[in-house]
Amino acid sequence: MRHKDTVSLREMMKGYTALDTEDTLSDQQEQVAMPPMAVVRGGKTLPLPEWEVSHFSTLLEGRRSQRAYDGSPLTLEELAFLLWAAQGVRAFRKDTATLRTAPSAGARHPLELYAFVNGVEDLEPGLYHYLALENRLELINQTPEQGKRLADALAGQVFAGNAPVCLVWTAVPYRSEWRYDNKAQKYTLLDAGHSCQNVYLACESLGLGCCAIAAYEQEKLDALLGLPSGPSEDKTAEFAIYACCVGRPK
Repeated sequence: MRHKDTVSLREMMKGYTALDTEDTLSDQQEQVAMPPMAVVRGGKTLPLPEWEVSHFSTLLEGRRSQRAYDGSPLTLEELAFLLWAAQGVRAFRKDTATLRTAPSAGARHPLELYAFVNGVEDLEPGLYHYLALENRLELINQTPEQGKRLADALAGQVFAGNAPVCLVWTAVPYRSEWRYDNKAQKYTLLDAGHSCQNVYLACESLGLGCCAIAAYEQEKLDALLGLPSGPSEDKTAEFAIYACCVGRPK
């Protein structure tokens, strides 16, 4: 494995702290004209037929990000379904791979899934880790003012700290690097997108609302998860890469 390249690519997977500088403005902030919303190549076009409305098409039609929740708790069964939808194991391939609800390059599944629970029936507030291979929850800690600290770690987004549940995906890069070397970091981020889309559709099927979050302070979120901060150089490295808050729509 090309060590230097691997470490720099791992750092690129992280949040704002790895990429941004305070004096950098986006083109939007600089009031540069917005680019076109789509590419048109100029070829001959043809209309597409209407499709039959189905349960799945209804889920896709209704899917949207929702940040306002009514404050009522989720049930433990709802949380269990969301965790399974995101990372659940459908089958084992001997001791070498798992087949899950979300696709992953080479079935390597380099993600771990955590849940900051503020409001779930029959479950104490705290940080939980989803043990996908066993379909069980592991209590990690119960941090005072968890919601406030979580909102701070998620770039000051108060709704995230107040949500009944906030899911956080972490990456364990070497799980994919073992096979794909320096291609693995791209695959890992794509895997996170697949998993979060499953959560969106699962929430829509349950009548819940959710909102994905990519804005976070790496050191603060990793600290809340109980993970070490700093450059990720070894095979056991694990760090946050994505989040998604869930609640009942207001």
